[in-house]
Amino acid sequence: MIKDEPECPVKVIEHIWITMPDGCTLATKLWLPEYAEQSPVPAIVEYIPYRKRDVKAVRDATIHGYFAAHGYACLRVDLRGSGDSDGLLHDEYLPRELADGVEIIRWLTSQPWCNGRVGLMGISWGGFNALQIAALDPPGLAAIITVCSSDDRYTDDVHYMGGCLLTDNLSWASIMFSYNASPPDPELVGERWRDMWMERLQGGDLWLSNWLRHQCRDDYWKHGSVCENYAAVKCPVFAVSGWADGYCNTVFRLMAHLDVPRKGLVGPWGHKYPHMGGPGPAIDFLGECLRWWDHWLKGVDTGEDGEPMLRAWMQNTVSPISDDRPGRWVAESQWPSPNVTEQSLTFSPCSLNLLESSAVEATLNIASPLSVGLFAGKWCSYAESTDLPTDQRLEDGGSLVFDSPRLEADLEILGAPVVDFTLSADKPRAMVAVRLSDVGPGGTATLITYGLLNLCHRQGHEQPIPLQPGRPYQVSVRLNHVAQCFPAGHRIRIAVSSSYWPLAWPAPEAATLTFHTKDSRLILPVRAPRKSDNALRDLGSPQAASPPATTVLAQARREWTVQFNLATNEATLQVIDNDPHFRLDEIDLLLGYSATERFTFANDDYTTLCGEVFATRSFERGDWRIRTETRTVLTSTQTHYRVRATLDAYEGDTRVFCRNWDEWISRECM
Repeated sequence: MIKDEPECPVKVIEHIWITMPDGCTLATKLWLPEYAEQSPVPAIVEYIPYRKRDVKAVRDATIHGYFAAHGYACLRVDLRGSGDSDGLLHDEYLPRELADGVEIIRWLTSQPWCNGRVGLMGISWGGFNALQIAALDPPGLAAIITVCSSDDRYTDDVHYMGGCLLTDNLSWASIMFSYNASPPDPELVGERWRDMWMERLQGGDLWLSNWLRHQCRDDYWKHGSVCENYAAVKCPVFAVSGWADGYCNTVFRLMAHLDVPRKGLVGPWGHKYPHMGGPGPAIDFLGECLRWWDHWLKGVDTGEDGEPMLRAWMQNTVSPISDDRPGRWVAESQWPSPNVTEQSLTFSPCSLNLLESSAVEATLNIASPLSVGLFAGKWCSYAESTDLPTDQRLEDGGSLVFDSPRLEADLEILGAPVVDFTLSADKPRAMVAVRLSDVGPGGTATLITYGLLNLCHRQGHEQPIPLQPGRPYQVSVRLNHVAQCFPAGHRIRIAVSSSYWPLAWPAPEAATLTFHTKDSRLILPVRAPRKSDNALRDLGSPQAASPPATTVLAQARREWTVQFNLATNEATLQVIDNDPHFRLDEIDLLLGYSATERFTFANDDYTTLCGEVFATRSFERGDWRIRTETRTVLTSTQTHYRVRATLDAYEGDTRVFCRNWDEWISRECM
């Protein structure tokens, strides 16, 4: 059990410079137990570009203040070129970033208040670089916690899925476009703040263009992908994700391939720390982290040795329009698990059959309208009800649909379903989207999981090969991992479409896919309920340290709207994602961020596809008023992507910087 320690007083050091070997200084914030200078403690680091001084100040205080109160020195570091740190941030996970991370750990181990044992943690970017720095095996790194991250930057990240271009690639590039144009705080960096800001504005790169120039799994993506050499990771790993997150597959691969002490946790959540939000029940995640840190950084017997390797939330189907995720925890002592067996179902026109049934030979065609995907939600949900998928009947009308008979008993799955198809296409480039849904007695269809495949990537993601129109191919589409109970009386549905806009950018032109049912099957990872699941330890209710005082000036606004203009035959998905406008009272700083995304097409014409993101970010203290406006537009022809972008920066009411981009990038079997 966890050692019963009273919380200790914490000293917060708002700003410390760490100097890198090349002279660049990184801005950090430190939470320190008051006794640490007399009795050194282990350290925990979170190393990300999301501005410790302001944007993440509230979140950071609740997390790192909690760990510090339990005996850890906690360091939040702004990446080079972000927040208040020197330099420029040119891209994700560059070798310079990882080298800086190793130097941060070296610096920590030399501090008089640190006992030489360091843990790395983070969600998303911080989860990525925790894994990547662990693979460098720096002295002093004793354990990591990686949340909502990936071991494979090409197949399981915001950029591509199954060789298909994700539009989250555009969304994410636009978010970082806005972050990278933000200034440091004059209260910390002094009079040089304007020079630092201008350096960022003038030296910034258009990350979207760079990512679009790497459309296959090349060395660019292999860098930072720890799946290239799992053996490089030498320290214990706690990997966490959620079924509504875009990164749940990573947990299962890490459990299967790492050869170090490891633990996996997958709940119902989206792209958030599990103590912060839904969908589904939040847990005492910081308490779970503390168990992990106490065991690996302090040598305390917290019971970690007796924990199952993998714990997952077995979801029950409730409603496709609900953000509730009832269910129960299940656990496995190893992964892959001998408790999970494959059950195959064959395809026949409009139905799925148990493998024992005779396969029916039929050919079925599908040429989906571009509207299939408008109700899919985001590739990676941020746990906002607006970005979750809704009733799949809105998508199924433009798909091939196969339903099982009504289930006679509950059926539970844990793992990654796979669909094997024999198919052909009438164009040299095409994609396929496969959705697995639970169909209730009333007909509502709840999306359970899905997968995409660029059919030019059918033999792998490194060397795509165009299709020969009309030629049948055997292909496999691996769906995202999931844990789901299909109740008795429900049906299992597979829906297949030839597009999935705007979750993924379609092929260059409409294609008709032809499916041969005789040689096609669905493979489900079936797991029978186990009595031992009932005895699992309770994960508790969320705990955290107190946040700093804030004053909310305007509430957040989240909207997800689909509009069909019958006069122009144009369809638009508009996403409004405005953060609260608030003041950090202690430093008298007002913060604002708003973003609008629009994805459009007209007349089912592939040449009309357009994705656009407009974002505004503001900082204000007294007479110091900064605002940036960024706009990114992505369109395509049959042969090229076109990226147009603008950046405008304002000091007070005066525009002090403006830059435009207009770039064409060849499509490579995309």
